[in-house]
Amino acid sequence: MPDIPQWASQALSEVYDPCCREKGISVVEMGLVRSVEVDEGRARVELLLTSGWCPFATRVLTEVRDRIEEQPGIREAEVEVVWDEAWTVDRLSPRAARLLRFLPAPAQVPDKEAYIRRELR
Repeated sequence: MPDIPQWASQALSEVYDPCCREKGISVVEMGLVRSVEVDEGRARVELLLTSGWCPFATRVLTEVRDRIEEQPGIREAEVEVVWDEAWTVDRLSPRAARLLRFLPAPAQVPDKEAYIRRELR
């Protein structure tokens, strides 16, 4: 996964997929931001969607654009959904995975009971 500039991660840390807003999980923690590039004050942001049928896509794209355009040195931002890569739970931050209760495959956890107890704390 490409690195997202720190300023962009901070700017987008309070932009939420509406389905995860109540849990306080940002688009960054969801792993929806694939890349952010800037050239002469023009930012280009690539986003993945958790589902191609997301009814909130327009809202998320608008919020991401607005937040990026508020940043110093950015005069314009273009935000696109990319379709050549599917979003998977592997993109979740550890915190987001814990809050959403996504657990690894059982074969990946040698001591399953200890893992579950730790995750549920």
